[in-house]
Amino acid sequence: MELQSAEFICSNTKVSELPPAKFPEYAFVGRSNVGKSSLINALTRRKGLAKTSQKPGKTQLINHFVINKDWYLVDLPGYGFAKVSQKDRASWKRLVRKYLMERENLQCVMVLVDVRHKPQKLDLDFCHWLGEQGLPFYVVFTKADKVSSKIAKIHVGLFEQELLKWFEEMPKYFVTSAQNRLGCVELLQEIDKINREFDYHSAQQIIDKRNQDIEDQE
Repeated sequence: MELQSAEFICSNTKVSELPPAKFPEYAFVGRSNVGKSSLINALTRRKGLAKTSQKPGKTQLINHFVINKDWYLVDLPGYGFAKVSQKDRASWKRLVRKYLMERENLQCVMVLVDVRHKPQKLDLDFCHWLGEQGLPFYVVFTKADKVSSKIAKIHVGLFEQELLKWFEEMPKYFVTSAQNRLGCVELLQEIDKINREFDYHSAQQIIDKRNQDIEDQE
């Protein structure tokens, strides 16, 4: 995929006020210090497109960017140990889950995981929740430049072992680095592949069926 343009569109705290769902959409989410903003900037080759901060938890809104004027990249609030009140964390959780469940053009959730560490419960629990909701997701390991390839491989393997306790197979994953753009081309190629198959009406039917299945379970 050739990146021709990347523009910030808007920030929201209400799913009802998001941009029109006319383009395929990809949500990026992870722990508060996983390097999400840095990876988004590396993917788009736009330094400063997503705001980075030394303070975890800076992203508190649903931030929409339009890429090449034909797909949305969404920067979601991080989960984990941001230094905010319990009330704010609960509010972010409701916002993110509502968005993920209701956004009809959402094609895939990119779950960012810091490859420097062994599997973390928060990351595993979030993947488990996505699976329970029938939401497609990829695992995007970040900060690969911070550890040796051997350690990265071990930690990816451990994460796979944990996910296979819940899933029949490991979701597709990418090992990336914002520093040297490792894995960025491959991730963009995968997004491009999905974009070519995007059909808004089919996407709406899928989310309607998912919501009906959840109602039936209740």
